[in-house]
Amino acid sequence: MNATEILEKLVSFESVVGTPNGAIVSWISAYLADHGITATVLAGPEGDRSNLFATIGPAEVPGYILSGHMDVVPAAASEWTTSPFRLRREGDALYGRGTTDMKGYLAAALAAVPHLVKAELARPIHLAFSYDEEAGCRGVPHLLARLPDLCAPPAGAVIGEPSNMRAVLAHKGKAAARVTVRGRAGHSSRPDLGLNAIHAMASVLNAAIEQAAKLTQGPFDAAFEPPYSSLQAGVISGGKAINIIPDLCTLELEARAISGVNPRDLLAPIRTRAEALRAEGFEVDWEEMSAYPALALSPQSPLAHLVAELSGETPLDAVSYGTEAGLYQAAGIDALICGPGDIGRAHKPDEFILETELLACQRFIEALGDRCTA
Repeated sequence: MNATEILEKLVSFESVVGTPNGAIVSWISAYLADHGITATVLAGPEGDRSNLFATIGPAEVPGYILSGHMDVVPAAASEWTTSPFRLRREGDALYGRGTTDMKGYLAAALAAVPHLVKAELARPIHLAFSYDEEAGCRGVPHLLARLPDLCAPPAGAVIGEPSNMRAVLAHKGKAAARVTVRGRAGHSSRPDLGLNAIHAMASVLNAAIEQAAKLTQGPFDAAFEPPYSSLQAGVISGGKAINIIPDLCTLELEARAISGVNPRDLLAPIRTRAEALRAEGFEVDWEEMSAYPALALSPQSPLAHLVAELSGETPLDAVSYGTEAGLYQAAGIDALICGPGDIGRAHKPDEFILETELLACQRFIEALGDRCTA
């Protein structure tokens, strides 16, 4: 199968984030088995979705990880020209959910497998395909925890998020949380007998707004846009009717941190304000929804030089979105982003990748494999 045919198959699996992914994992495992490669399926704690890891070459020697996620964001069929889970070609463009983010990279890597097998690698190429990346990189930590049992410490990891096949050396970290405030319901005519959860949450929201404003004052890192850490409240809900004192209110917020800043620390003032409501009689729950660290790889690193040479592109200093790369680096593995397609096409109706981009990525991976024969 060529890369386009593989992509057509991968797109047909509705592997939406937060849902079971057994079908796509089984297909990839079978494809690899057809080429003599045994995939290790690593079930996550959810019980209905798994990571996948496979090695081409000697696992006991340091090699390179090709990292990508199998999940995609939801797609509303009514917003698409045709079914989002059926690949559609128009000239060089291949349309479908996940074509750019990031089943295109998976397809290119799988299409390169016959070349890598034939090359008889002296250093291995590992395929590390994760689940629920779109929910804040929830799947890959479980894969990383198992990595010492699967292979020698890797020399580097290439995370194939769409970057127009240009290496990206840094990205922001992220932490997201949900705060729930529970008060006491009652008739709105007797506010003295109730505890208004929405009113209480207002002080938490104000703390978030104040923290967001404070972050614009620095510290700064000019590699990012914006050049400072950020914070926002994204979802708030509560109340049942205008004449009922609301006994429940929830707020979801996120922080994005420049390199050197722990994103969890950015949320700390909001958590402190929320938990102070307990003294007023409210119940407060703080739930971390996701968290991953920033990436910061030196331009002088061997991995940066290698990927720049193979791609023919000068590395980009940083992007503001986040990926699994920061988690690989936190695990002691040099990592960067380099994958086909443009991030501007991701998470949109009629998402697409160019077939030429797909083939360029396959050639890059095959060239990386050729470097691993010596």
